[in-house]
Amino acid sequence: MRYMAATFKFSVAAAALALVAAGAATAQESTNRVAVETAWSVFVDGTPRECWAVSAPSETLNTRDGRAVSVRRGDILFFATYRQGQGAVGEISFTGGYPFAANSTVDVVIGSDTFHLVTDGEWAWAAVGDDQRILDAMRRGQSAVLTAHSSRGTQTQDTFNLFGLTAATEEAQRRCAQ
Repeated sequence: MRYMAATFKFSVAAAALALVAAGAATAQESTNRVAVETAWSVFVDGTPRECWAVSAPSETLNTRDGRAVSVRRGDILFFATYRQGQGAVGEISFTGGYPFAANSTVDVVIGSDTFHLVTDGEWAWAAVGDDQRILDAMRRGQSAVLTAHSSRGTQTQDTFNLFGLTAATEEAQRRCAQ
């Protein structure tokens, strides 16, 4: 069920990250956040366990016809998820806070590497077999720039700081190891 989002998991993470971004997070606001590594938070939930590292963008640019526009978007989050009993490879996913254009991809640029995430509704995932290559590039990189197109014709560009990603993914992976 690779392309089915765990709604509860992501909504809890989104709420906690929104509070972090607002500078108001405390331990009582999210009972399943287990670590913070610079720009990345680590969460654990469920049985069997799901463990994920997640970050909100450090910068966002929305354009239409080449001009910056103001648009309303939901949660914008980049994930590396591990599941108990499913090995050491993390699943890379992204939600842009809007429905993606039909038959589009999300371009992920990390240094000189470019990857494409497959979209479905408001979610995008690495193509089968690309998760580890993307994660390796993320661990080497300083930032990831994700460019996508909404169903309304807006191009979005979200920049994610990758500082802390390695420690966060190692923590998530360790917590979901058998």
